[in-house]
Amino acid sequence: MSIKDQNCAYCVHGEPLAAFGIYVCDLSDFSSLYLFKEQSHPGRVIVAPKAHIEDLTDLTDDQRNAFFADVARASRAVKAAFHPGKVNYGAYNDKGRHLHFHLVPKYADEFEWGGVFAMNPGRVTLTDAEYAEMIEKLKAAL
Repeated sequence: MSIKDQNCAYCVHGEPLAAFGIYVCDLSDFSSLYLFKEQSHPGRVIVAPKAHIEDLTDLTDDQRNAFFADVARASRAVKAAFHPGKVNYGAYNDKGRHLHFHLVPKYADEFEWGGVFAMNPGRVTLTDAEYAEMIEKLKAAL
């Protein structure tokens, strides 16, 4: 499963990834976990396959099961580390054509509780130290 797209942030990492996210860790042989830099929803992460897969329908049954096991594992870690009221899930890959799921913790006192989350509300960015602290919380919960 080594297929990579040299124009894809999830495949090449570096500057394209740094524009929106931070690599956290590999969840399995299949998927990786990323912290979304815009943190209006504390603990927001992304789960993406390591290989360049464009659509959920491109997965075999075994790959789909592995991917969703990783999504569930990441969601449990987000819940344990940040204690949201709910985790919302979104898969939007019409621009970035690499299958990925956004896991968006929602909090009852939050500006978007009860509604659809904004993809990038641009309200909260953190210091490198704050991102590192969040990453450590996630890793500890995994």
